[in-house]
Amino acid sequence: MSIGSVLDLLRPDFPDITISKIRFLESEGLIRPERTPSGYRRFSVADYERLRFVLTAQRDQYLPLKVIKEQLEAIDSGAATLGVREARARAHSHHGSTEAGHTVSGSGDADIEAGQAPPRRLGVVPGAITPEELRVDVGVRLTRADLLAKADIDDRFLDDLLRAGLIVAGAGGFFESDAVTLAHAAKAMAEFGLEARHLRAFKLAADREAALIAQIAAPIAKSRDADARARAEETVRELAALSLNLHAALVKAAVRTALGG
Repeated sequence: MSIGSVLDLLRPDFPDITISKIRFLESEGLIRPERTPSGYRRFSVADYERLRFVLTAQRDQYLPLKVIKEQLEAIDSGAATLGVREARARAHSHHGSTEAGHTVSGSGDADIEAGQAPPRRLGVVPGAITPEELRVDVGVRLTRADLLAKADIDDRFLDDLLRAGLIVAGAGGFFESDAVTLAHAAKAMAEFGLEARHLRAFKLAADREAALIAQIAAPIAKSRDADARARAEETVRELAALSLNLHAALVKAAVRTALGG
């Protein structure tokens, strides 16, 4: 199959997939399509299934590419098994299930009776935020009036958010779409008595996390290959998603402790 054919097959389940993304995954060693004498990529069915596994693991298990690559290496070596059919089933259920009459649970009793350990199953790691949710929508620019209307806040409240640095106007005084989410959250927290100045702690913590992520991604962006920027952006999104999930889990644990749970 050509890369275009693979793209057409994947798009119903992965609307954001692009040729650049497929090339990036190839450059990371996650897929290895053959090349024709003229240099075009030719994907086998196995290549297509492998690509589906990678995309499913990113979307449904929120795993960074490094971990997915390790899983694929384990599968290649026989230390683990997880077909795409099972990956799809696990994406919809955390329990064993079947598809088309084929069981997708353990590898059978034959291996155990023969004294061989069954292959390790790769589990689903649930999460709240995915890297795809962190893509920047560069096409959206909001005026001050747009932001006030969409967030249902008044001028004074917006001025408080601007002074606290929680919302920052961009070039020409326009705002990004994330400003609406920030304003909504700040307004909801204000109902509990938290003013904009109280929320500075959240902004400072976010800035520190962003700086740490940028430190990791910067060397990737500076490399000379053509896909450097795409790989850096992918790394930033993956780390940011992991950071948000980690932060949510830590806050949940701390609140439970504070309440004596």
